[in-house]
Amino acid sequence: MDVQLLGGAREIGRSAICIDDTLVLDFGMDSGNPPAFPVGDVDPDAVVVSHGHLDHVGSIPTLLSGDARPSIHWTPPTYDLTMVLARDTLKLHGGSYDCPFTEAELARVAEVSETHGYREPFEAAGYEITFFDAGHVPGSAHVLVDDGDTRLLYTGDFHTDEQRLLAGTTARPDADAVLCESTYSDVTRPPREQIEREFAESLRTTVWEGGTVVVPAFGIGRTQEVLCLCEEYDLECYVDGMGKRVTELFLRDENREFLRDPDLLRRAKGNARFVNGRDGQRKRIAAQNTVIVTTSGMLHGGPAMTYVPAIRSHPTNKIAMTGYQVEGTPGRDLLETGSAEIDGRVMRVSAQVEQYDFSAHADQAGIRSFLESYTDTPILVNHGDRCEAFADELRADGYDATAPELGERIEV
Repeated sequence: MDVQLLGGAREIGRSAICIDDTLVLDFGMDSGNPPAFPVGDVDPDAVVVSHGHLDHVGSIPTLLSGDARPSIHWTPPTYDLTMVLARDTLKLHGGSYDCPFTEAELARVAEVSETHGYREPFEAAGYEITFFDAGHVPGSAHVLVDDGDTRLLYTGDFHTDEQRLLAGTTARPDADAVLCESTYSDVTRPPREQIEREFAESLRTTVWEGGTVVVPAFGIGRTQEVLCLCEEYDLECYVDGMGKRVTELFLRDENREFLRDPDLLRRAKGNARFVNGRDGQRKRIAAQNTVIVTTSGMLHGGPAMTYVPAIRSHPTNKIAMTGYQVEGTPGRDLLETGSAEIDGRVMRVSAQVEQYDFSAHADQAGIRSFLESYTDTPILVNHGDRCEAFADELRADGYDATAPELGERIEV
């Protein structure tokens, strides 16, 4: 089996893998400035998608240009999330270099889509494919590719610990080679319960003292996690941005089975107040002592551009970051300097700023525990800022581990 990484090799973003020039696994984009897309020229017979995050699905419609019509295989939530993200990309960047596809190409996605559940083998481009629950976001999957001689396990993004929305991955299918993500291969986190408790107590304290809390959160997964915490800890909250649509999407009949506890999310939705999107309404909400969960998670767009300026000047207020802040984003600048560029203006923030690690990726201990099932299996390390270093660490512990370069072909 010939494996070529067209993205996600020694980097995070634009994940894309080509198998024997006929099967593509994921086809994402890096939404930096400028954006980056998978390298090479591919014309696959089929596409298999691990999960619905932009760095794994952002370029999918480009594979349907011209006469190309490869079948696309994913779980129902991944299909729905991909369509939400693609429409959002078209809305924001349609017709510009930042958008690699057209409305017509996006419309073709539904025509070639085939959805599958976990542990239900199916055929794609002559391979037997099986999805296993990866515990990352609803619908996320490890992808097992079997050509009859070789079984390649592509982990996609995964989490080994329980979250509010999902249980951690327990799947360890037999494989002859493992292509493994390494996003947090050098990070050790406190127990999830401790992070959740400290977060909820911080929010409760701020509201009790008469302050407003803005919680910038990614619309897929993170917003819903925070809503579930607000419901459990009896915190009033508003939700704004893409997270509103995604919450409703996860509660569709075809997607509920991909949640650990659909009733918890249903109750969390009932506890939250959905914002209709008018700036006047947002400013009135920002004046209340309440919790506001809103995109964007890194403060480079979305309704946060209204809420943060509205609450920034009072030290009783709080901005509680819930995810990793990429270098160069306003969120990262805010954490490091106390100022951020919001809508073209650099603003000094007097409100309290805190960060909580609610990542949906496994940390170092989680990745190591997953790989314990593959001590005698070649490991290809991808999707990380330190892929080579992690491969070196694995080799020092007796693993057969390498970190392929972008565009490199590997026989497994």
